[in-house]
Amino acid sequence: MTDERPAERHQDDGGAPYRAGRRTAVRVAVPVAVAAVIAAGVGLVPALAADSPPDLPALTAEQLVAKALGSQTQTLSGTVAVSADLGVPSQLLAAGGGVGSGGTGGARPSAAAPEAKLTELLGGEHTLRVAVDGPDRQRVGLVEKLAGYELIHNGDQVWAWDSSTNEAVHLTAPQGAGRGAHGGLPGGFGGADGKAPLTGVPATPQEAARQFLTASAGTTAVTVDGTTTVAGQKAYRLSVKPTQPGSTIGEVRIAVAAENGVPLAVLVKDTDGGKVFDLHFTEVSFDRPSAKTFDFTVPKGAKVTEQKAGNEPKAPSEQEVREAAEGLNVVGEGWTAVLSAKLPTGEVPVPAEGRHGKSGKSAPQSPLALAKSLGKPVEGGSLISTKVLNVLVTDDGRVFAGAVTLPVLQSAAGVK
Repeated sequence: MTDERPAERHQDDGGAPYRAGRRTAVRVAVPVAVAAVIAAGVGLVPALAADSPPDLPALTAEQLVAKALGSQTQTLSGTVAVSADLGVPSQLLAAGGGVGSGGTGGARPSAAAPEAKLTELLGGEHTLRVAVDGPDRQRVGLVEKLAGYELIHNGDQVWAWDSSTNEAVHLTAPQGAGRGAHGGLPGGFGGADGKAPLTGVPATPQEAARQFLTASAGTTAVTVDGTTTVAGQKAYRLSVKPTQPGSTIGEVRIAVAAENGVPLAVLVKDTDGGKVFDLHFTEVSFDRPSAKTFDFTVPKGAKVTEQKAGNEPKAPSEQEVREAAEGLNVVGEGWTAVLSAKLPTGEVPVPAEGRHGKSGKSAPQSPLALAKSLGKPVEGGSLISTKVLNVLVTDDGRVFAGAVTLPVLQSAAGVK
């Protein structure tokens, strides 16, 4: 059964519209950053396409959004399938995963750092095993052919372990850090806003769904698009589409469990209907996992890196904050928001083989020259493009990025 009425507003458990009061940075974070994380599109669980959709009571889109965001389910375990085809080079994924992973000073982060490891979810096909027991206990395991990765949160203890390198990261987090502001299943090991603070990458459908359903309401049309079955669970299907032209995202589909409102699948299509990312449960149980599921013993010989969550060794100085914020701006809003910044001056080391195809010593290059070398010439500068995220580097050293088309970037940059 389909409800074609857009759901432009929704009251969360705090009684406020789900768009109200959110900062500009948050508005751009969802269509830009999330687009680069969970953009996709296939029918929900294609293997079940031949099955008859379940007959469920009719709900409006607003009721279904409220059901998903208001879910109070606190326990689950299961297997999540992830398939991503963002068109982002593997070198950029590897570089992005290391950002912010090792503190200041440019030190190489541990191979077990969550920011580095789970960024792999942005490309290829992966299998995750997840378990949740309230806001203080979660476990995510990345299952690989020859190795594995575990991320465990148990009370104030967080462990991450990479079996391929036998490296581990140990963090001591404030008690109750996993308690989100929205109730229900916690979002990503401590995110009060439903976003995974340790990884920046949603590892479960409920994390991904919340990011789409709690922002951009004024530029989004939400409809109920029938029913489906996901991992043996009867579910409603939401269709989320931008109402503005110029976005590279065509549609987001979210399957919401009829029984308890837990999002079971999140998938997004680009404007051509192409598949970019598919995140869905293949098996799920809402029974409480065994307490020993969240135990972790350091493997013999493992190299352990100790960190203090939320307590970095050195806070940025006022000058560093000013320099980081200088030239940073947001143009537009919602799905067509564009983040702009000014490239830094000076030079950065670039391996000679990266420019000439030959190995050798690093050669200095300006950030502008380096950025332009990664793209193709267009009116006003150089375009670095993927299936979802596009970046315009102007000839005068400005950068404009978003999950938008080139004309939107050029307009934001003032290119005639």
